[in-house]
Amino acid sequence: MQLVHAFDAYCGWSHGFSPTLREVVSRHPDLPVEVISGGLFTGSRRVPIREFGHVQDANAQIAALTSARFGEGYDRLIADGSFVMDSEAATYRKVAEDAGLDADAVVAAFESPEADDAAADDFRRCADLGVTGYPTLLAVDGGSVTALARGRATADEVDRRLAALS
Repeated sequence: MQLVHAFDAYCGWSHGFSPTLREVVSRHPDLPVEVISGGLFTGSRRVPIREFGHVQDANAQIAALTSARFGEGYDRLIADGSFVMDSEAATYRKVAEDAGLDADAVVAAFESPEADDAAADDFRRCADLGVTGYPTLLAVDGGSVTALARGRATADEVDRRLAALS
């Protein structure tokens, strides 16, 4: 069995689920984890953030329920409203710089045709697994797929669902 974590880089709920995922992984170091990008903001959903009028309210709810924090830079993007969330073009330059990596090399890798193919593969994998929202945590055992969390869950809730599979 393996865990499959479907997320989107621009999904606030995915951000809020991160501590739960870390805890689940630490409790189950024997379970491999596959992380796949869902492509929440692709096609017709690739629009300026102001068109998602619920973002500020959703972020407040996410923070209240998960203790996730959203930074000042993100708040400025929402207030401005012109930023276009694009799951196929998320930039990781700042993350790479903060991690001490060669940011130019990371950006070049993400802009390569291979990266586009990998993203499309992830989007297809999510669809094949029946993922309809983010984040989703699945237990995959051969052809059997069981949802352990959709949107949010505690590590204890995930553990109970995992135990029920045994």
